Amino acid sequence: MDSIKELDAAYLAHTYARFPVVLTGGKGALLTGEDGKEYIDMGSGIGVNAFGACDEVWQQAVSAQAAKLQHASNLYYTEPCVRLAAALCQRTGLKEVFFSNSGAEANECAIKVARKYGAEKLGPKHFTILTLKNSFHGRTLATLAATGQDTFHQDFLPLTPGFLSVEAGDLSGAEQIVSSVPCCAVLLETVQGEGGVNVLDPAFVRGLAALAWEKGLLFMVDEVQTGNGRTGKLFSYMHYGLSPDVVTTAKGLGGGLPLGATLLGGRAAGILGPGSHGSTFGGNPVCCAGALTVVQRLTDEFLAQVAAKGEWARSQLEGAPGVKSVTGLGLMLGVETERDPGEVIAGCQARGVLPLRAKNKVRLLPPLNIPTDLLEQAIEILKEECAR
Repeated sequence: MDSIKELDAAYLAHTYARFPVVLTGGKGALLTGEDGKEYIDMGSGIGVNAFGACDEVWQQAVSAQAAKLQHASNLYYTEPCVRLAAALCQRTGLKEVFFSNSGAEANECAIKVARKYGAEKLGPKHFTILTLKNSFHGRTLATLAATGQDTFHQDFLPLTPGFLSVEAGDLSGAEQIVSSVPCCAVLLETVQGEGGVNVLDPAFVRGLAALAWEKGLLFMVDEVQTGNGRTGKLFSYMHYGLSPDVVTTAKGLGGGLPLGATLLGGRAAGILGPGSHGSTFGGNPVCCAGALTVVQRLTDEFLAQVAAKGEWARSQLEGAPGVKSVTGLGLMLGVETERDPGEVIAGCQARGVLPLRAKNKVRLLPPLNIPTDLLEQAIEILKEECAR
């Protein structure tokens, strides 16, 4: 019989540079390979498995809903979808939610909201969205154009028009663009995950928000990776004391199933009407039932524990031999290493730890509830690999 790796090579599009690990199962923050080897999960499916593998609370909710009704189109009401929307709005103060299947789709919805807002409130020429260099907003054609990294644009030109980007921190450059180009919105990540786990300066973020609102533009925050407790707050914009018009999220929200959400408030509330947007699978009752268990457990007490674990990990890594810098918030950390990060990651994998990579850094996105002893083991192994 052909191996999983051989079948993958034969039948899947070669779009992923996979790590040489075949995963077959797991529990919590431990994953199991096909040879029975256990790994400490420091990536959680790129920030998706918020409460780890096979989380029992999530599993029970998903199984129970699947046994009742696995899908009903959005032509009908379903309880999990409505209750999840209510929970998100009540926790954020935003007014409406549109559910989709991924972060890219959540951002596509935000783009459509911004375009519709610009056309209705500012004039038909106001369709440009300001984004930041080094950002990442998805791999659809529109979200690729919004992404401020040329490496993702190769082979897919011409890009969808209507996006301009400035360097993070360049408030004067942003002001120049929104003053000279008819814009409708500003879109940013407060922590640029794929861009290297770079935390934006609070003064810049607040200045950009003030600039957007002064010009009558929507202020939109991409929380696909940073949301749902990842940074030690329910959403990362809460570290900045802001109330965005639009918040997009996905990844950890579904807890392991595909679910995206676009939260609308402020100037964006009421922009979408019947027929203006839609999704066959968005708001799927099984996905929403699982997501509701995630949101309900992201209490202030739990989030404080996430923040504390992140601060402890940072304290252990900063200044350690072979570590040049540590960036990030909560349990979303980027470790710049003197060794090639690929070599560090390979060394960690060989010793039973699975971190990720973001540009020139080792990226850590463990389950939010990772036990302290496993976190300590993983950080110690990472430190030893950095010091080699």
